[in-house]
Amino acid sequence: MKFVALISGGKDSFFNIHHCLSNGHELVALANLYPEEQNKDEIDSFMFQTVGHDIIDSYSECLGVPIYRQAITGGSTNQSLEYSKTENDEIEDLYKLLKSVKEAHPDVVAVSCGAILSHYQRTRVENVCGRLNLTSLAYLWQRDQYELMQEMIRYQLDARLIKVAAIGLNSTMLGKSITEMFPTLVKLNSMYDVHICGEGGEFETIVLDSPIFKKKLEITDREVIDHSSDDVSYLRVKVKVLDKEHFQWTKIACPPLLKEEFSNILGSAPVLDISTLQIKETETQPKSLTSEKLNLDVVIKSTETKLYISNLMSDKDSPEENTADIFMKLASLLEDAKLSFNNIQHITLLLSDMSLFEKVNGIYSKSFENLYLPPSRICIETELPSSIMLSCIVLKDQNADKKTGLHIRSRSYWAPQNIGPYSQTTVEQRETYKLATLSGQIPLVPSSMVLNEADITYNSLLSLEHLHKVKSLVGVKKLAQVICFVTKNSYVPTASWAWDAYNSDFESSSNSPQMVIVKVKSLPKGANIEWGGLSYEKLVDMYHDSDDDEDNDQGKEVLLEDVSKFDTSSVVNVSNSERIATLFTDDSTVATDFIAKYNKTNYIEVLSTQNDFIDIFSIVGKNAVGVLPVQAVFDNKGKPFRYALIAKLEKQ
Repeated sequence: MKFVALISGGKDSFFNIHHCLSNGHELVALANLYPEEQNKDEIDSFMFQTVGHDIIDSYSECLGVPIYRQAITGGSTNQSLEYSKTENDEIEDLYKLLKSVKEAHPDVVAVSCGAILSHYQRTRVENVCGRLNLTSLAYLWQRDQYELMQEMIRYQLDARLIKVAAIGLNSTMLGKSITEMFPTLVKLNSMYDVHICGEGGEFETIVLDSPIFKKKLEITDREVIDHSSDDVSYLRVKVKVLDKEHFQWTKIACPPLLKEEFSNILGSAPVLDISTLQIKETETQPKSLTSEKLNLDVVIKSTETKLYISNLMSDKDSPEENTADIFMKLASLLEDAKLSFNNIQHITLLLSDMSLFEKVNGIYSKSFENLYLPPSRICIETELPSSIMLSCIVLKDQNADKKTGLHIRSRSYWAPQNIGPYSQTTVEQRETYKLATLSGQIPLVPSSMVLNEADITYNSLLSLEHLHKVKSLVGVKKLAQVICFVTKNSYVPTASWAWDAYNSDFESSSNSPQMVIVKVKSLPKGANIEWGGLSYEKLVDMYHDSDDDEDNDQGKEVLLEDVSKFDTSSVVNVSNSERIATLFTDDSTVATDFIAKYNKTNYIEVLSTQNDFIDIFSIVGKNAVGVLPVQAVFDNKGKPFRYALIAKLEKQ
């Protein structure tokens, strides 16, 4: 992709350019924002480094591309973590800058951004990129700072400290290189948690040379400025551009796809004998059923905190008309409940044919465009009585300003970017717990967003690692419910092994859930495996009533007695008021007895084949449960079952 690079003069912006070039992208131009007052070195910006702004023009000569600059006329007016268009905000200056670059270079489709940890910075660049149809390239995002600084030094980035503003740093260090300062920064990190890369504003840098520079800079004059009484100093410098004797840059090697913990799991992978499978591939090819035979009703379940809407379908002629009709029905149901699309936490989108995805997604996107933290999403191709079916979880009392989660649209090494109107995760926040819905993760290579061409063993861990990174970054780490989608029965033993190995290394809790493995027809981008689910964290409640525990324990005993009737089961206590049960059985009577007892005030989803649903509906009716039709169901040991039930139980 052809890209423009946002530069401040600092190490991160230039090292990210090096990574962009290493990933095959083409640098077309540089872009920079500077203080409106030319004689002012630093402004009160939450977003942009302005110290050293007067040497920025020299970088155009160093890199051999034009530079575009825009004065910062706005302030940090909108200080919310997630940005939306705001008049008189400095981000609107960024919009004007990148818009002018696109007008001059219509073939530019991406923007290089040096964000490492700052969600504040990343979300603002992504907002502008989204408005201009650009892709943010942020290859430093979530990199380990110790490793990243070592990498900068190894690839001979000549970056000098130009500002210091932290304990242990002083004006005598101004002008020193990151190579010289690295031992000191490591020491300060261990003593005072000073960020090694300066992500907390501890220091700022200017770059004099880089392997990607065709020419380099040399400081010809310097003046130390004491900026305030808080031990903050910066360097005012003059530079000249020098020719380089040799210009030859080396590609930076991509970080390993699997982090050390997952690589260690891969190293212990057994050779699995698929001949021991208890169910053969041909046994899971369902017989065709007419839509009349599985004529599902819409299911609407209202609990104390949530509204569950399931089995939404349409009988319109085209995929576009089907999708539009489904979203009209959904909008009407939400309006009746005095809710909106902004309250939706998660959507499960089922397609009868994955080739419909682009047409469906075009309509889907319009319902969530310009929406802060759109719902997380799982999308699969499976057996359906219609071309499209939609189910969703809606939070009753959490408005947009209370929403948290991850909607990362930048391309990086971290995990796959969101390329559609969905978040990696959205988080329900209560006084005593957090519950996160996790979007389905397939084995994409994050830096390129192409499907990884590896065997099922590697890909099972890669996609599971993506899921792990998402829940870890949002800080909601314990798994409450896990579902693994595969496209062949022969992949089931690998999925089972990967979950056991992961559970042993990362979950290791007696409260960990059973995993549901299901075979489906197809997954996005032709993937062979996909992981999704729910994660949670318990919070300390200062006003907790111990009498509630006593009542709750009695309910738990009854629940466990009912759960014991299933062949395989788990119950995860998300909080004193919410539990998630994962249950397996071949006996439709066991399933329908549980549904009849708990369905009135809770939400239950049944995973089964179309044929086996008939036995359920004949007892409990077509509007009792949410359904997820699949080709086969397995527990986490790979044992096949007719039914898996996922029950989300709230104390009433």
